[in-house]
Amino acid sequence: MENILTISTTPAEEEAWKNLEKKQTITQVLDERGKRYGKFTGHAEVTQMLKAVITAALSKRSKTLAADQQEALDMICHKIGRIINGDPDYADSWVDIAGYAQLVADRLEGLER
Repeated sequence: MENILTISTTPAEEEAWKNLEKKQTITQVLDERGKRYGKFTGHAEVTQMLKAVITAALSKRSKTLAADQQEALDMICHKIGRIINGDPDYADSWVDIAGYAQLVADRLEGLER
């Protein structure tokens, strides 16, 4: 005869278990990212400094950018922040920078992606 143990749980308990699993997964992802890119606060500091320089320079020249141009610069700043604060030898960060610039260049040449 087999002994089977069944445990009944309430929907609230099931949800609590799911949230715990998600939290552990998020924690694992954040730990991995921290090893690659450094502490988020350091990354944020560098990235916001870069964005402030761009914003000030555009303002001083009374220039505005198209949404894709601004977003590309924002993402490039984000990637530069990761490089400066974290692993500068992680090729994917450099490839991403080239990719964001290429998206804008393509659009300017008539190819939207």
